[in-house]
Amino acid sequence: MKKYYFLVLLNLILLSGQAQQTDEQQIRAVMEQQITAWNQGNLEVFMDTYWKNDSLLFVGKKGTTYGWQQTLDNYRRSYPSRDEMGTLKFTLLKIQPLGTGFCNVVGKWQLTRKQGDLSGHFTLIFRKIAGSWKIIQDHSS
Repeated sequence: MKKYYFLVLLNLILLSGQAQQTDEQQIRAVMEQQITAWNQGNLEVFMDTYWKNDSLLFVGKKGTTYGWQQTLDNYRRSYPSRDEMGTLKFTLLKIQPLGTGFCNVVGKWQLTRKQGDLSGHFTLIFRKIAGSWKIIQDHSS
């Protein structure tokens, strides 16, 4: 009987680790979706990775923005052409679960552009909403 409980406990631990790994893999896939969309010049698909809600929070060098549409509008103003968008690359430094359905992601971003490269860091808060990981808060500098 003790052996049975040990095996059940071991399976639960292993499944828990696999769930976290799966969440991390899903979040990495979301980040790859962002890179692909950006590098194709498609801001709408890039923004599909964000929570489509007025409570979405984006903090950047120009201040705080609330709302999905306002965030998209700001991206359109800041990057009005494919040349200004450049080529995006992320370096993910840390993906950390914050509890069930929430995850913190810290990394670096880099835009390679003809008119000069840009780079900085980001902290993202992801939330699993209706089975999909969405960015609910983005602090990029």
